Amino acid sequence: MKPVRSGSAAERITALNRGLHKALVIDLNNFSTFPTLAVGILVASLRNAGFAVELLSPLAYDVPAAERERAEALHDHLMRRIHLSTHPAFRSARDGLRGVRRWWLDRPHARVIAETERALAAKPDVLLLSAYMQHYPTVVELGKLAQRHGVPMLLGGPMFNLESAATVWAKIPGLTAVVGAETDVSAPDIVRTACEGGDLLSFPGITLPDGRRSGAAPPLRPLDATPVADFTDFPWDRYRVRIIPLMASRGCQWSRCTFCSDVVSVSGRTFRNRSADHVLHEMREQSRRHGTSNFLFLDLKLNSNPELMRGIVEGAQRNVRGAQWIGTVHVDQRRDNGLSKKDLRAAVAAGMRRVSFGLESGSQALLDAMDKGCSVEGNAEFIRNAHEAGLSVRATMFKGFPGETVRDLELTAEFLERHSDYIDRIRYNEFSIPVGTPIHRAVMESPEAYPNLRLTRLDGRRAQARYVSRDGSSASYRKAKLKVLRAVYAINRRPIRSSARAFDGLM
Repeated sequence: MKPVRSGSAAERITALNRGLHKALVIDLNNFSTFPTLAVGILVASLRNAGFAVELLSPLAYDVPAAERERAEALHDHLMRRIHLSTHPAFRSARDGLRGVRRWWLDRPHARVIAETERALAAKPDVLLLSAYMQHYPTVVELGKLAQRHGVPMLLGGPMFNLESAATVWAKIPGLTAVVGAETDVSAPDIVRTACEGGDLLSFPGITLPDGRRSGAAPPLRPLDATPVADFTDFPWDRYRVRIIPLMASRGCQWSRCTFCSDVVSVSGRTFRNRSADHVLHEMREQSRRHGTSNFLFLDLKLNSNPELMRGIVEGAQRNVRGAQWIGTVHVDQRRDNGLSKKDLRAAVAAGMRRVSFGLESGSQALLDAMDKGCSVEGNAEFIRNAHEAGLSVRATMFKGFPGETVRDLELTAEFLERHSDYIDRIRYNEFSIPVGTPIHRAVMESPEAYPNLRLTRLDGRRAQARYVSRDGSSASYRKAKLKVLRAVYAINRRPIRSSARAFDGLM
């Protein structure tokens, strides 16, 4: 039986001698290629304040990791066709298959439950969880364990600033409170208060099981106050490549895309950025700690502040020799968006190997309806320039935005076919309505403007508004959609650019 990974023996003995609190942190975000940034920041914040922290990472116990994108086979293409089917005769079967798949992916893993039970037997003062919405069944089981062992349990996650989500999750038996705030700095005080049975409502962003809530937590400022994440206890021996996640900024400078859930999340509500020096210091320190020069920027939009991105580009190789890194951008229409040919070439020279962006559609009418803030021509130019500069290009897209027409899909298919040689990966999804987004508010306030879409219920567990749509059932729509799916498969079946192989499957 493998022990829970923890800090040094000296740290634990010192903590016990001083009567300091012991925190058990369970990392539910079981990524296969890099540690969880939010958990690393939490661990660092607590240890800096003198807590003894034990981290349980499922990957260390052979729990299968979340698999991300890879070169696709025909099976993947067929599964996507089934998942995105809009044929009237097949919708019930499709929804049933989606439900079965969701249950299978979200089910609690027996090893996670067993290892948590064992770790709780050591009587930590508090159990801390960071969860995405798919982790609800696992959190329910962990809540039962915490209740049985008499250990307070705090839960945080990116969408718990939304009342509809926090109030549902807060009712999980065994849960002490849901935290919907950026706790990079405040975590020690919140956790200490939970350990000592104090008033958690004195902190913003808290929801209690009885429904009481404190005021909304303001966005964290300044971001340079955040600690360097502590990834010491993650199972580095299990990662195919050592990659350090980090963020240079939070939120998005544009922040208007109607469908985007990121900009209504705990950390994405308002754009803020760190200084380039602070980011470069973190890169240098993490490289020293973990013996790697590979980095993943998790910013919603790394070019929100072009000067910050240029500062990183200018200092990356000076601070970490041989640095390689990837990130996501928004191809907006500012005069200076940081994505000129010169900028892209400089980024590649500084070690950037892959860039991801939201393409969404090849139809300008649909991009405008989404308030995407970009143009089809601008996206095309960016794709060509990024490829020619030496970057592996990845794009996200989805079908089913309200009002999407056959012509919109035809234009999207034609766009992908024209630019197939310049794109390595497409992530093509179903449209969803996250709670609190502009599209959610618009449908709630003016349902008559969306005659083919009807909201059915609010799913607090997933922070989504469920809906049914009459769009997409015609034979001509299905034919155009199939053309898009074939173009996506033609791109995704190929291996990615060799210079970006270390980052294959990320983002």
